[in-house]
This record gives sequence, C-alpha cells and structure tokens, in this order.
Amino acid sequence: MAQVSIYLNFPRCTEEAFTFYQSVFGGEFGGDGIHRFGDIPPSDDMPPIADADKNLVMHVELPILGEFRLMGSDAPESMGFKINSGNNVYINLEPDTRVETQRLFKALSQGGTVTMELQDMFWGDYYGSCTDRFGVQWMFNCSEKG
Repeated sequence: MAQVSIYLNFPRCTEEAFTFYQSVFGGEFGGDGIHRFGDIPPSDDMPPIADADKNLVMHVELPILGEFRLMGSDAPESMGFKINSGNNVYINLEPDTRVETQRLFKALSQGGTVTMELQDMFWGDYYGSCTDRFGVQWMFNCSEKG
C-alpha cells in the first residue's frame, strides 16, 4: 500500500534524536531496527565507509501516530553532506508501482534539481531523490521489482 512519511537527516545524532522520539511516542523501531552505515555492502561504485562513520545511522523508522512513520539518517560530512536547518527534511513517497514512482519523480523534479536518479538500490528497492522548484526535498522509494 502506498505511504508517505517525513524523512529527517541529522549531523551525527540520529540515534539520540530517535531515542528521544521513541520516549515521546512509544513503540518500536520498524524495519528490523537501526541500520548502520557499516552494514552497507562494499561496492566498486562507492568509496569505503570511514571507520568513524560505520556506527552512524543509515536508516531508522518509528511509527508515531496511526500509520504515519518518522524516518531518519545521519548525514556524515565524509560523504559530502552539510546539514543546515531546512535541508534536513524530506517528504518520503512510497508509491505502489515503478510507473507511478517515475511519474511523480518526473513531475516533481521538473524545474528543480535531481539529487539522485531513480535506480535499483542495494536494499532491494527502486529509489531516487530531488528538490522541486520551490526548494522542497522529495525521496522516492518503491518496493515493486523491475
């Protein structure tokens, strides 16, 4: 079923932030708990993860109200991220189909900036991101297989 969530990036304090959110909202972290950058399989397409970044949070999600999920990740400087207030929030869309994902991606990125082209990712989903012409950041994650 298609879903929407808010995705937050933090400067090396995602675990602390999400532990706080968990204390406020209760519940358990979804998707098998906290995933770390050290869990990323090595790839020729990507430089190795710095030792100082391996324990940082690559992905975490927490159901907060109803079916709504808050998601997050650390954004290490070693990977080219620079967190500023305002660039640390994404609207995460999870359409049911790749066709719908492509349609939404094309429409929202028109006049904006594609930050990552839609592509199959190591976690098994079809993923991409963009910033629309109004400066809103969007992430797309589709689990339909190609």
